[in-house]
Amino acid sequence: MIDQPKENQMSPSTPKALLKLRETLQEQRYSPTVVSNYCLYAGQFLSWLQAREIDLCDVAPDLVARYLDHAARQFEKDRGRSPAAKWRSIPRSGIYALLRSALAEWPPAPPAASAAEQESRVVCAAYELWLSEERGLAKPSIKALMWEARHFCRWLTERNGKADFADLSVRDIDAYMDSRTPGLTRKSLKDVAERLRGFLRHLHRSKLHGDDLSGHVIAPLLYAYEGIPSILTTEQIVHVLELAGQDVSPMGLRDHAILQILAKYGLRSGEVGRLQIDDFNWRADTLRVQRSKTNVMAMLPLMEPVGNAVLRYLRDGRPQADVRTVFLRSRAPYQAMKTGGFYGVVKRRLAAAGIEPVGKRGPHIFRHARAVSMLRASTPRKIIGDVLGHRSSEATIQYLKLATEDLRAIAIDLPGREVKQ
Repeated sequence: MIDQPKENQMSPSTPKALLKLRETLQEQRYSPTVVSNYCLYAGQFLSWLQAREIDLCDVAPDLVARYLDHAARQFEKDRGRSPAAKWRSIPRSGIYALLRSALAEWPPAPPAASAAEQESRVVCAAYELWLSEERGLAKPSIKALMWEARHFCRWLTERNGKADFADLSVRDIDAYMDSRTPGLTRKSLKDVAERLRGFLRHLHRSKLHGDDLSGHVIAPLLYAYEGIPSILTTEQIVHVLELAGQDVSPMGLRDHAILQILAKYGLRSGEVGRLQIDDFNWRADTLRVQRSKTNVMAMLPLMEPVGNAVLRYLRDGRPQADVRTVFLRSRAPYQAMKTGGFYGVVKRRLAAAGIEPVGKRGPHIFRHARAVSMLRASTPRKIIGDVLGHRSSEATIQYLKLATEDLRAIAIDLPGREVKQ
């Protein structure tokens, strides 16, 4: 039977896994009610496992589903009615929290369905290790490269029934690119090609294929700086910051501080997400930033609006947590925000201000706006690149096309024959 949650104390005979779960939830600042509920449901699941002599290490997602079916039948038997449609999510949350705290990996990777899949996993694991230790790439870059590598291996296995990379042909490469084309823009397809080339070079470097097939990957031709990204006007940025600053809730204080950093420095969302409390030097008025693409540490002057907004959040809005990352989730577990969270902040605050940018509307539009503001202030391109964390000054050229009003202002009349009406 699934009992009604209530406050309960752990007895001396409580399993160690349950004790660890309670400690983990309390460290993550879950409310006492949630801690009690999760521990109750987890304890009932442990009792069910014990009655069937199943070790916690052997639990897989399908076993949790079996237990929830059992619990739903018991619920109906005890109460004479079926549980609500969303009822299963309640005990499932407690059980998953137990498994995450007790096991090294949850959910576990499903076992390889075939020898070919197992071989692909070994090759991909070696590739991932090389990207991390030899190339020293950032985690987001490795994640994107590995997604493409695994997707290609899965496609190849389904196509040929084996993962014999030595027999890989140019025809296979063309067929894979054709399969990836539908629904992708030319820019996205070019990214696919670049990621696939990296994996093909790895196959040759690892002697899994005799030739380097990366040169046979055909990607669409892109013209330099052909697309014009979204941009906010100065008036729109002021309006968004003003409205966000009026929200004094913990989430409002956090969002306002994030928007101030994005607007004043033009940082990437990953750079904002990695900021630590120690990166703010209040006495020296400096801000230390780890650049996403180069991992270089940059020292920037701490602007007063940014410093004030961050201080308000740290004092009155940030939840108590042991982590030193500045911006945390607004709900338990209080962990560092992920990239998608920053996208949600910008999207939510732009909508509240009644602003609908044309095209993309994520954190990068503040970066574009910051670049244009410096261009219009006649800031040298090298300094703009340093502020934005570009690897080279050439990367800054793409922002020149955004200052269209400036180009119109310097337009000149060309001499010509006057046309009479």
